[in-house]
Amino acid sequence: MFDFSVILPHWPQLLAGLGVCFGVSMAAIVLGFVFGWAICLGSVGPLRALSLACRLYVSFFRGTPLLVQLTLVFYALPALGISLPPLLAAVVALTLNTSAFQGEILRAGFRLLPRGQMEAARDLGLSRWQVLRHIQMPQVFRSMLPALTNETIDIIKNSALVSAVAVTELMRTAQVLASTTYRPIEFFVSAGLLYLLLTLFVARCGRWLESRLRAA
Repeated sequence: MFDFSVILPHWPQLLAGLGVCFGVSMAAIVLGFVFGWAICLGSVGPLRALSLACRLYVSFFRGTPLLVQLTLVFYALPALGISLPPLLAAVVALTLNTSAFQGEILRAGFRLLPRGQMEAARDLGLSRWQVLRHIQMPQVFRSMLPALTNETIDIIKNSALVSAVAVTELMRTAQVLASTTYRPIEFFVSAGLLYLLLTLFVARCGRWLESRLRAA
């Protein structure tokens, strides 16, 4: 039977794990958004070699499990002389993963833009960079915001996998507490509820930002 009193003494540890989960996820999302734009622009750009490289990158990180990517970053990089602490390795792996997904989301946004928009902007004397920065990128971000919010939620849920590389986030904390107290149901249910609250918060923030952008 579920006993809430078992959880109460360990609540600060669970909240600390949730904080690590949120911090790792947000760092990866922000960095992934920056790299995602680079991948997107490389994919839709005129340079075929760069476009091909971006598409291969996206295919690899979308087509392989995140756990494999985490393992490669954590164990393969030291073999190349690059040793990263577990927390940084987790951020790097999640960033590489989400940048591929965000790059594809943004590329899909470019496909929705009117074809004559670039020609009309050039007729007004705007450079390609000015069109990209002031016209196209804001439109793409606005139209793809729901998909980017969903990707943020996915990264928060997938961050549970970073426990495999010894990062003490929420899932790792729940596993340790469950094994020491022999009460797995209480701690895993609590972890699930905390993940749910965090994802609901992110979804609410996404909807708020959407409404602000529509009103702008």
